Amino acid sequence: MLQLLTLSLAACGTETAAHRVAVPGPSSAAPDKAVHAQAPGEAGPGRGGARAEPRAEAEGRAEAAPRLPLTAGRTTVFEHGVRDRADKTVALTFDADMTPGQARRAAGGERFDNPPLVDSLRRLKVPATVFMTGRWAEEYPDQAVLLDRDPLFEVANHSYSHGAFTTPCYGLPPVAPGAMVRDIDRGFAALRRAGVSPVPYFRFPGGCFDERTLRAVTPAKVTAVHWDVVSGDAFAKDADRVAEQVLGQVRPGSVVVMHLTLSAAPATDAAVRRIVPELRNRGYRFVRVSELIAKTPGAVH
Repeated sequence: MLQLLTLSLAACGTETAAHRVAVPGPSSAAPDKAVHAQAPGEAGPGRGGARAEPRAEAEGRAEAAPRLPLTAGRTTVFEHGVRDRADKTVALTFDADMTPGQARRAAGGERFDNPPLVDSLRRLKVPATVFMTGRWAEEYPDQAVLLDRDPLFEVANHSYSHGAFTTPCYGLPPVAPGAMVRDIDRGFAALRRAGVSPVPYFRFPGGCFDERTLRAVTPAKVTAVHWDVVSGDAFAKDADRVAEQVLGQVRPGSVVVMHLTLSAAPATDAAVRRIVPELRNRGYRFVRVSELIAKTPGAVH
């Protein structure tokens, strides 16, 4: 049965009032004074900071990523992992948004990347999944490859153009039903041209989808990854508020949606530096989305 999830802020769109999106049912903080060690069982970057692995290893990880089978003949949506209190896991996910029309703004100096945030994740040894648009990979190919080759991270598809797969969706331009699979495929192609080996996951821009779009994108052979924790970091300037919102919602198996675009989410880095040590103190360990999916009943390995 479809449930209605009210999003308090556009996850990947423009700053507008909330609207309701049909989704399937359950399936300025100060920097840390010290580096927090990773929790037992968390993936690490090897010898300290970032470690670039050979492309063949990245490709192998991507090919081995589990996915979920179709649900009633259409794309399955993954919202959160198993609610296991004996193994409290949480996946931080970051949307790297960019549209074709934002190229001029990037050329003028607007930052759609966020290197300080990536540095913080590495310093804190936090595994994460990045949902990247094809346009972001084209704009920042070197960063895209570094994220992909770092064993802490995995890169997934966030479409090519960051258009709306159903409307209304925070003012995003609509993608025609007949063009949806093409836009997803174009996103994968752009990631691979940049040197990225993406996992077979897709996140709808703005988190906007319905039964019709789930059926329309079925030929793309992806698992759609949504979330159960809205960080509220889009356009937020108060890192404490973002951190409190995340800390108040996280449960075992949660998927948290955040952003890797500095201009649209300037408080995310500071919020993450508060969220990570607090959740570790609560007994959580950080994982990539692929690990949560791997433990989901029915996952195809």
